[in-house]
Amino acid sequence: MSSLSRWWPLAPAIAPVLLLAVPVEYGNGSSTSAHVSVADAASAFLVLFCAVRLLRHRARPLTPVAAVVLGIPAVGFAVATITAADPVAALPGFIRYLQVFVVVPAAVVLLLRDARDFRVVAGSFVALALIQGTLGVHQYVTRTGASYMGSDIRAVGTFGPTDVMGMATVVAHGLVIATGLALRPAQGAPRWLRPAAAATAVALTLPLALSFSRGAWIATLLGCVAVMLLAGLRQAARAVAAVVAVAVVLVGGFGVGSQAVSARFSSITRVTDAPDQSVTDRYTMWAAAVSMWREEPATGVGLKGFPAHRDGHSSLGLSSGSDTAGAGRAFQRQPLLSPHSMYLLVLGEQGLIGATALFGSWAALLVGGVRRLTEARRSRKAAVDCGLMAMGLMIWQTVDFLYADIGGPSTALTGIVFGLVAWWALAEPETSSSV
Repeated sequence: MSSLSRWWPLAPAIAPVLLLAVPVEYGNGSSTSAHVSVADAASAFLVLFCAVRLLRHRARPLTPVAAVVLGIPAVGFAVATITAADPVAALPGFIRYLQVFVVVPAAVVLLLRDARDFRVVAGSFVALALIQGTLGVHQYVTRTGASYMGSDIRAVGTFGPTDVMGMATVVAHGLVIATGLALRPAQGAPRWLRPAAAATAVALTLPLALSFSRGAWIATLLGCVAVMLLAGLRQAARAVAAVVAVAVVLVGGFGVGSQAVSARFSSITRVTDAPDQSVTDRYTMWAAAVSMWREEPATGVGLKGFPAHRDGHSSLGLSSGSDTAGAGRAFQRQPLLSPHSMYLLVLGEQGLIGATALFGSWAALLVGGVRRLTEARRSRKAAVDCGLMAMGLMIWQTVDFLYADIGGPSTALTGIVFGLVAWWALAEPETSSSV
């Protein structure tokens, strides 16, 4: 089999990732935006390509377990759409959720043939992270980033000031993947891969720090720690020592953004005693989502229903929006259209039915992935590196969803992430364990 014929079928899975390097004008970055980015279009093509390929080659569809785990969230989405006050207005939300959590992950699972395919797609995440991270550092140095504390120094890459989590998400994914490769490269991998992966992980810590995203910092820390522990205690101890040394050199030694980063980091511990307005708004919207759920505990207020019900469930402490500016864009007021917590957004809009279906699917992926990784480590299979990367991404995503939700161009990446995780957790053992 020629190299071209071996790898070209992966292009539809790689395209949504790499196309996120293209600058895009995106609305307000909320989960309610109806804008379709070029990466979203590429995701749609991925699903179409996979469907045509299955029909043409009469390939075996998903296993029964995979079909249930990936398909059950669609039931919750459908119920929340049908029971919404305006089902027509909820329909775009149904399509979006179906894209991110059902059809795109299923397409990725069906498209990947073995561990080599997984590594190629994961490598595209690292490439995107390096591109966006390099641009982010340049924005900080040249003061052409998004506005932060009165200065245009916030690293946002091509995502702009209305989606400040975009670059942080991309860089964090690449850092977690690089960490997994550095700790346990595949059997037979080139000798240069481990030091290159370690150097990449170290390099990506800088743009992640300059994103000033507290949520991404916490999720990345926990994701990388989980990867280290899953790789083995010895590797974990070495990796922790290396990370501490890098942090001391970058922030302490060179003083790279040390004052701003340290101030942002210390604010994590002040979210209860002296919160800033962004934290107050977030607490208020969290309380509003919980109030919506209490009003409609079984089905929620319906998909895309949070903005319409927000004011009726919010206290007077909620501001009218957040200020955004910089990175080549004029000042604008960004409305607060979601609670910035995926768990509370699902609970408020979909109720217990939708939350149980979606969160149950995620729990099954996490449990299945850890179980398969444990078996691979015990039998010393070659694909342990894929398991580390998949579980690192899953833990990062589930932690990040505590204080973030889907929305913005990087949402297209979320579907691919869940696809990689689902492939590892649900694929046939002989497939996910091959070299």
